[in-house]
Amino acid sequence: GLAIGLVCVGVQWWAMATGRAETWQTMVFTVLTFAQMGHVLAIRSETVPLVSRQFFANPALLGAVALTFGLQLALIYVPALNGVFNTVPLSLGDLLICIAAAAIVPALVEVEKALVRRGLLYRG
Repeated sequence: GLAIGLVCVGVQWWAMATGRAETWQTMVFTVLTFAQMGHVLAIRSETVPLVSRQFFANPALLGAVALTFGLQLALIYVPALNGVFNTVPLSLGDLLICIAAAAIVPALVEVEKALVRRGLLYRG
């Protein structure tokens, strides 16, 4: 939760500092959504790396993540939903920044798992 919060605040700070006053809320909302999806994929095991597990072992989870991803894109790019959810369309560059920022969260989970596997971090 702390990592997701820090990444979201970091994206908000960056967006505001670079003159994205109209898109920062949509960017933060998108990072929050994508980070949570990455987190749920990463925590399927407490020790086994995401890349080592059978990626398609839980089709229901993958379907839920894909559906959530699609719905988030709809909230961003479908004009009728922009007004309802107070979102604005993002440029491809801003969307890629959101995806990259959100990827930090599962990457941190994978680092934590590696430290646990090597005995450098205790999870009690």
